[in-house]
Amino acid sequence: MAKKKEKRELSSFSILFIILIVLGILTKFLNGQTFSPQTVDGETVNQVVGAKISDIVMAPFNGFRDAIEISVFILVLGGFLNIVTQSGALESGIQTVVKKLKGNELIIIPILMVLFSIGGSTYGMAEETIPFYSLLTATMVAAGFDTIVAVGTVLLGSGSGVIGSTVNPFSTGVAMDALRGIGIQPNTGIILLLGFVLWAASTTYSIFIVMRYAKKVKEDRGSTILSLQEQEDMRENFGQEDKKEFKFTKQHKIILSIFAFCFLVMIVSLIPWGDFGVTIFDGWTSFLTGQSFGDWYFGDLAMWFFIVSLICAIVGKFSEKKTVDSFVEGSKDMLSVVLIIVVARGASVLMSTTYLDLYILDKAAGLLQGFSPVLFVISAYILYLGLSFIIPSTSGLAYVSIPVMGALANNIGLSPDVMVMIFASGCGLINLITPTSGVVMGGLEISKVNYSTWIKFMRTPILVLGVLNLLILIAAMLIVS
Repeated sequence: MAKKKEKRELSSFSILFIILIVLGILTKFLNGQTFSPQTVDGETVNQVVGAKISDIVMAPFNGFRDAIEISVFILVLGGFLNIVTQSGALESGIQTVVKKLKGNELIIIPILMVLFSIGGSTYGMAEETIPFYSLLTATMVAAGFDTIVAVGTVLLGSGSGVIGSTVNPFSTGVAMDALRGIGIQPNTGIILLLGFVLWAASTTYSIFIVMRYAKKVKEDRGSTILSLQEQEDMRENFGQEDKKEFKFTKQHKIILSIFAFCFLVMIVSLIPWGDFGVTIFDGWTSFLTGQSFGDWYFGDLAMWFFIVSLICAIVGKFSEKKTVDSFVEGSKDMLSVVLIIVVARGASVLMSTTYLDLYILDKAAGLLQGFSPVLFVISAYILYLGLSFIIPSTSGLAYVSIPVMGALANNIGLSPDVMVMIFASGCGLINLITPTSGVVMGGLEISKVNYSTWIKFMRTPILVLGVLNLLILIAAMLIVS
């Protein structure tokens, strides 16, 4: 029999390097093209600078330098997860949860997605979800689902929250600050209400999509959209068939309690309490890293997870050699995730240093003048989909674009407050699928899902979410303006 040709798919690295090269070539074609003067790092710029070969070659390194904190955090996270795994606590805990939920496994999905979406809406939970991919993928596979369900639960959950950002300081917070910087006072009430409506609509639909697919896979594993290779990877990395039954011991319970406490501290430490007027954590929580809860970032988290991994090793009665070997082995498993994030960040750095992002924004803003409110909202939304591909960082995009787009909306008699939510929604939507997002590519890498498979799963949901958000935004613009 003739052997069936193996389907070849580009890896995440290849996709990102192709994007990097294409963007570099594009800047060469646009070299010298002018745009309205903008201030960047105290200097006034007004034209695209063509990327040199050296700029493209050094982009991944510059991306690593830009993403050093999250890169170290992910490596430490890998070591931490492997120590917990080697103790047997994680597998025994998962087995216990799955047994208790026998017949009701679907209930896990809406509960987790709502929690993730609240995190996305309130403090922009994105990179912070990376620790959950490994844990939840193992749990979902053990519960009879596949790796797509795990990715959908985490990425669509948190992403829906970012789409409907309410008090997210990295999205609506930065955007409102940018409006104040150009003399426009934002209406917080309008932004909060509109953000809540977008959050509720996006989260509800996302839960429906993931649960519908999960139910189908649960009833018939053959209905999975995973390729044969991905199914094999799923069985090899997350399968439970050949794994022995673990007794859920007192030691396991202590380690998992420490494990849960570790993640609780991570979530609490990242919420910007000062922005909400909360001062309860000031001072006394800074004894460990020098920063109080609310000011922690990935460097603080890396050292926190490192300390907790040592505590788990002590509770698990690991020898010094086993502790070091387990930690290093876990970090090694996360290296590919780090490299993907580095290259993705490199593409973003290349665009900002050549000012291609400013050029596109300026030309697009000029085209929007004179549009009706409906056409303006649609066009601005599409613009933000494109800009978010180039600049996956919500805070970075807000500082670059809102002074231009907010002023434009205000000058033509439309609501700059709705413009803030057009930015938040468009940025949140494209960051569910863009290959330039380290969160998307890193999460897929951890869960062993090909980018093309995720796009296949998201083809309809991304369109429905886009139309749903547009209808809400258009209605808001017509009512408020």
